[in-house]
Amino acid sequence: MFDGKVVLITGAGSGIGRETAIAFAEQGARVVVADVNEDGGRETVRIIGDNATFIRADVAHAGDVEALITETLATYGKLDIAFNNAGVFLDEGAVLEMTETSWDATMNINVKGVWLCMKYELPSMIEQGRGVIINNSSVLGLRGAERAPAYCASKHAVIGLTKSAAIAYAQNGIRVNAVCPGIIDTPMEHDLMQTDEYAEILKLYPMRRAGTPREAADMILWLASDAASYITGIALPIDGGHMAF
Repeated sequence: MFDGKVVLITGAGSGIGRETAIAFAEQGARVVVADVNEDGGRETVRIIGDNATFIRADVAHAGDVEALITETLATYGKLDIAFNNAGVFLDEGAVLEMTETSWDATMNINVKGVWLCMKYELPSMIEQGRGVIINNSSVLGLRGAERAPAYCASKHAVIGLTKSAAIAYAQNGIRVNAVCPGIIDTPMEHDLMQTDEYAEILKLYPMRRAGTPREAADMILWLASDAASYITGIALPIDGGHMAF
């Protein structure tokens, strides 16, 4: 489905990012695996094989992101699809319990990182007259959570950035969408899945289970494909019915 396409995925060293990188490669894409975690990123490339390249990048730093795009274009000559997936969950409690350090780190990676990625991805897509950008938000970008104020704020912001970019660049042939995963069985969620409250949380998911990284990847590939050619500016829940409540 993606023969000849060049795909960039940030945070591809584990979880949804890794599974999406593998899925794109299985469909013929050449994949740039970007992550601040070199071991994880190189393992993703090892799993994929020759159709993948690892580039270390911290998305919170403009120099890293600019170098990431420059090296992508130097290696493959173009950029067709970007999945801006890198993110963190650093909340320490409710609003009164948050520290400035945790707040700033969350915003730098989850919001500034997405903006920087789009800032440097868009020029080559504009030049070629086409492109697809998918930003990873969360169901907590669509609702609130008592003990996740920074994460909620950051993921709401990702949706706002997505909609702004979708409007601004639609006439350049570029589609920009967001995905909003619920609980997905990834390293980021493993601590939560081991707690006593996890069973109660699952009651808010009609399917009564966590999603798999491949289920998330399948939706991301669909949004990136020509099957979604008339879709831009949306925030798509991947959540087992959670947002139906």
